Amino acid sequence: MKKGIYAFLLLASLAVFGFWWLGQENEKVKHSAQAAEKKQIVASGYVVYDLLRSIGGDKIAVTQLVPPGTEPHHFEPTPGTIIRISEADLLVYVSAELEPWVKEILKGLADVPSLAAGPVYEGEDPHVWISPYGALAMAKEIEKALVTLDPQNKAYYRKNLKKFEKEIEQLHQDFKQGLSACQTKEMVHVGHLAFGALARDYHLNFHALTGTSHQSEHSVKKMAALVKMIKNQKVSAVFTEELLAPDLAQMVSAETGVQILPLYTIQGVSKTDFEQGKTYQDFMRQNLENLQKGLVCPAL
Repeated sequence: MKKGIYAFLLLASLAVFGFWWLGQENEKVKHSAQAAEKKQIVASGYVVYDLLRSIGGDKIAVTQLVPPGTEPHHFEPTPGTIIRISEADLLVYVSAELEPWVKEILKGLADVPSLAAGPVYEGEDPHVWISPYGALAMAKEIEKALVTLDPQNKAYYRKNLKKFEKEIEQLHQDFKQGLSACQTKEMVHVGHLAFGALARDYHLNFHALTGTSHQSEHSVKKMAALVKMIKNQKVSAVFTEELLAPDLAQMVSAETGVQILPLYTIQGVSKTDFEQGKTYQDFMRQNLENLQKGLVCPAL
């Protein structure tokens, strides 16, 4: 009698396990099918990666080419890079001016749709997203590209763009108010010319040690002029950026006694920031906080 009960219980347990296992397999198949339905988008770097996440949401699967923690200006495409782009439904990058390697890759992948999301105007700073309205302009271009690629989710992308637009408007107002009554307008950046658009839009006097890329070289003469200006203008801080060696900023700080504060270009981010999923807005609010400290501005 007991053997019969044990046998029954064993069969019942196996049946329950079987139903559970089938359910798990069905879920796996379901999730795989859903992932396959999503448009596969490849982003060159973090700024377009995050804008794609904001606008595309759960309707797209987006991956980033430049690994977290890598200086984007020094990125060297690999055969794996070309394969990932060739398998994508869309490649989104900032511009050929900032990412010339993209242009070379696309010569051999003419059938892959691509979008240069960052408008570049001759003679102007190509880091347009550093100013909130520049990021909004890029988001609008991304939304258009996603609608073209995936018209059935047009309303979804439009809704996400509207939400992003409201967030950007608030960010702009916070920058405008937060930088309106600072003790100094002299924004000294010991790095490359990545913050020109932001300085222009919020009426700051921007001074950078190098040109528009990290490859630009500084001169001893330019360094001396920068140190002299800091002392004459009684500047209290210099700014540097993520993934940039601190040597130059430390040299300027040692010569002038000013503090060093970070600013984020959001082109390349640390592995920690990437894993935490920090957004464009998160980085820009950190920039605003540090600008207020460095320029000695009233708190919001």
